[in-house]
Amino acid sequence: MRDTAPPRQLAFDLPLDPRYGREDFLVGPANEGAYALIEAWPDWPDTVLVLTGPAGSGKSHLASIWATRAHAWTVPAAGIGAADVGHLVSNGALVIEDIDRAGRADEAALFHLLNLARERRAPVLLTSGQPIEAIGLVTADLRSRLRLAPSAAIVAPDDALLRAVIVKLFVDRQLVVDLGVIDALALRLDRSLGRARAVVAELDRDALGRGRRITRPLALAVLERMGGGEEASEDSPDDPVGD
Repeated sequence: MRDTAPPRQLAFDLPLDPRYGREDFLVGPANEGAYALIEAWPDWPDTVLVLTGPAGSGKSHLASIWATRAHAWTVPAAGIGAADVGHLVSNGALVIEDIDRAGRADEAALFHLLNLARERRAPVLLTSGQPIEAIGLVTADLRSRLRLAPSAAIVAPDDALLRAVIVKLFVDRQLVVDLGVIDALALRLDRSLGRARAVVAELDRDALGRGRRITRPLALAVLERMGGGEEASEDSPDDPVGD
């Protein structure tokens, strides 16, 4: 008997460029406070703003929206050294990403940068996957400076925002799915946007490899294979909200 199963296709794991435009950011109760602060610029209460939230919550998207408005440079915290401070502040606005992942970053350099930015009235937006108190900064002056800075936290999304993000993730990949697929994912996923992004990416790869469309049974199978509703890993890109 001839095998009538569709031939298995090669699935190339090509990077999906996230869209970081203002119109691509989905606002809900989980992030509306952070979004409001970004939109309030330049009327910030301080030159420094700290934006916190779990991996995949949309911090990088919000930072990108602000960077576009403020014509800011974006740099990782781990890449800042003493020799870079004057050059970075000279642009007039700066985004410093992932201060909780800086590792052996020069804390003295970062503290000097924040002081110089305040002196020059240069706005700085810092992002972190953890609250400042949980980062474990060694430099007391830096820790105090960041604790005193205005901050906004992105929390776990509500059901409506999670569903909207799942729909957007499929649309960004130009995938058309039934409402049953959205329902299956929204009901079973933890309230983690990073996790939603990982599951949709796996569904895309799986469906492409099998040469089949994404169905509810496939979504359930992929969820089971990926361990149900586990949290997104710390390496998950921070982009599902518009990202």
